[in-house]
Amino acid sequence: MTPLLEIKNLTVGIAGKEILKDLNLSIAAGEIHAIMGPNAAGKSTLAAVLTGRPDYQVFSGSIIYKGRNLLEMKPEERAWAGIFMSFQYPIEIPGVSITALMKAAVNAKLKAASKDELTPGEFLKLMKEKMALLKMRSDFAKREVNVGFSGGEKKRSEIFQMAMLDPTLSILDETDSGLDVDALKIVADGVNTLRSNEKSTLIITHYKRLLELIKPDVVHVLRDGRIIATGGFEIVDKIENEGYDSINE
Repeated sequence: MTPLLEIKNLTVGIAGKEILKDLNLSIAAGEIHAIMGPNAAGKSTLAAVLTGRPDYQVFSGSIIYKGRNLLEMKPEERAWAGIFMSFQYPIEIPGVSITALMKAAVNAKLKAASKDELTPGEFLKLMKEKMALLKMRSDFAKREVNVGFSGGEKKRSEIFQMAMLDPTLSILDETDSGLDVDALKIVADGVNTLRSNEKSTLIITHYKRLLELIKPDVVHVLRDGRIIATGGFEIVDKIENEGYDSINE
């Protein structure tokens, strides 16, 4: 079976300095993968390259997504093709409601796929369905994007955006950083609710607690720009008990 995402021999840097070094990663449809690693291992760099951050330079290697060369696609084209990223620190957008943001994003994705935009009635129906699925209050969608939000509300908002955009590949870049128990459960419940055989998730994290709630299919350890180990949840337990130095190639 052809992987949804296949990264081969990827070397990436910034300002001439290599960060990712000959990295290989394959994710099949329906799988949840977790990448763990110490600070400065290259975890967020990987997320940035997948979503098309222009300040990173690809020195060598390839990324194939849905059979397409991802490196030739603009950031907006990647989003339209079903790649979504939940940020560690979501930005505030004063004056823009969540409803307005999502209407623009959903219709842009439909237009890119040569489909008709949703009518106001169709859009409101979709919003109500997704909010009910995630057990959200109806007044949430009227608020300005992340303005005055608690940490948990910001994460709930991002999971709602993910539900509305229905991505094929979701990337959670240290989205659990600094969250309390309740906010962490919001993220995990959202990911688990939206899980399907056609969609995949890449979770980038330092911590065991989120992975205990989501249960990834595959766990990778990234260190010094390379994936040095791949396995199951036993890797998470080993890191929790013995630290990253206990993981060897």
